[in-house]
Amino acid sequence: MFPELLFTLVAVVALMLACWGIAVRLRDVAFIDAIWAYGMVYAVAVAALLNGGPAGLAGWALLALVAAWGLRLGTHLITRWRRLGPDPRYEKIIASAQAKRGWSFERTALLQVFGLQGPLLWGVSLPAQAGILADTGAALPIWGWAGVGIAVVGIAFETIGDAQLESFRAIPANKGKVLDTGLWRYTRHPNYFGDFTTWWGIFIVGVAAGAPIWTIAGPLFLSFTLTRWSGAPMLEHSLKKHRPGYADYIARTSGFFPWPPKG
Repeated sequence: MFPELLFTLVAVVALMLACWGIAVRLRDVAFIDAIWAYGMVYAVAVAALLNGGPAGLAGWALLALVAAWGLRLGTHLITRWRRLGPDPRYEKIIASAQAKRGWSFERTALLQVFGLQGPLLWGVSLPAQAGILADTGAALPIWGWAGVGIAVVGIAFETIGDAQLESFRAIPANKGKVLDTGLWRYTRHPNYFGDFTTWWGIFIVGVAAGAPIWTIAGPLFLSFTLTRWSGAPMLEHSLKKHRPGYADYIARTSGFFPWPPKG
């Protein structure tokens, strides 16, 4: 399995270098968010091709789940990027590297954006890659089907949350307001919780297909980044500063796991 996984890593790095070249010409790196989702589909598809296609139902389930999650999310994010343009978060990263280190746009985009995201998305998607490569065509056990169900719930949760947010933002009167209805009434981050749930479900399916237990590093890292690193913490730091009422929203609404609001 390791030669195949090394090949998928090289394929992901090649994809990121190509995207870096596009970013240099556009002078904008914000489409990396969409590439994060599309890149996982790409990595898992490459693994499937190296295996001559999924061997059985478990492999097909992994491929289908990753494709359903990644293609939907990637398309959502690339559409949003084309509508909104450069993302202030990435502009701040570029400006900070230029001011503190004297780095050029090209160097910062390569080292802090595309060069970093490639290996990370490869690592997060390891359970699906390894599961497809290890799949022997044996029947998927009951607990493997439970993983499929968990992943489907995660995909649905994130899709509904994104749709609710887009509908809310489409109403001019809501500009600057806080969405606290629908799924957003029960968690401040339905999209991040959906990602979390999806990839833990995919991990279960991957292990059921034969992926080694050490591929748990993928969902563990994703959980860390969503809850402690660049996901919710970074977003909320900005929202608390620029959106009136967000502090009250934090006080009454669960930060990650869905839960009835306080009060």
